[in-house]
Amino acid sequence: MKWNHAIKDYEHYLRIERGLSDNSIINYSLDIQRLIKFLEENDMNTSPLSIEKNTLQQFIYATAKLVNARSQARIISGLKSFFNYLIFEDYRETNPMELIEAPRIGRKLPDTLSIEEIDTIITQIDLSKPEGERNKAIIETLYGCGLRVSELINLKLSDLFFEEGFISVTGKGDKQRFVPIGEVTQKFIIIYRDEIRNHLNIQKGHEDTLFLNRRGKQLTRAMIFTIVKRLVEKAGIHKNISPHTFRHSFATHLLENGADLRAIQLMLGHESITTTEIYMHIDRSHLSEVINTFHPRR
Repeated sequence: MKWNHAIKDYEHYLRIERGLSDNSIINYSLDIQRLIKFLEENDMNTSPLSIEKNTLQQFIYATAKLVNARSQARIISGLKSFFNYLIFEDYRETNPMELIEAPRIGRKLPDTLSIEEIDTIITQIDLSKPEGERNKAIIETLYGCGLRVSELINLKLSDLFFEEGFISVTGKGDKQRFVPIGEVTQKFIIIYRDEIRNHLNIQKGHEDTLFLNRRGKQLTRAMIFTIVKRLVEKAGIHKNISPHTFRHSFATHLLENGADLRAIQLMLGHESITTTEIYMHIDRSHLSEVINTFHPRR
């Protein structure tokens, strides 16, 4: 079996059997491509079925000099998954990555924005331009609903259920969930939809897409990152801010104001509550407040 054939089959397995998103599948494939490149550069003629542990250890050692511990751990995890797939399909009997350990990494706490910083960012939006109303609706939706970038750009007009106070969101693995949407966020989406979007020359295939560029096509992930980066620079905020920061801030502010962790998990679309629990570590003072307010022995 050649590497390209194995990768193609593996991608099909990840998409059909595990229901992973295109972005996740691409990342898994890139890690295997990195291994293939290493083998070619070092004249190591081995296949997915014959590669051995010592070769993979050499690759991991070389990679460790180029990437941080978190990326190294992800690569090791991805390769273990790939060889487990080969075992699952009866191509191999053993996993050569089985005894290779990933580096220990601490859980990185995400940057968050205060309510004042979010308001400052929004005030930097130039509403004299048509895209201003769109960008305001985008920021309000990221923060007001806690969406991932991929979820935002794929949001449809048909996903908006404003009368019921919800939007339908398609998350990782094409899993759908309903997320509450507040009246403030609804208001800015309606302004953009009725006053800006309705006057665009919408291209075929994008008729139901909510957020569009000036050419009437779906926005890209890169464009959302660019919009946020420019606004943060104008606001003079010196933090590592990305569109995902608004999602972190959404969860943190809900928790600080007394929201139930399970409810936050459902709104964020986390498969495991341990992923949501990271927000419990962001503001220790909030936890002390909870004890002092609610515990009978306070």
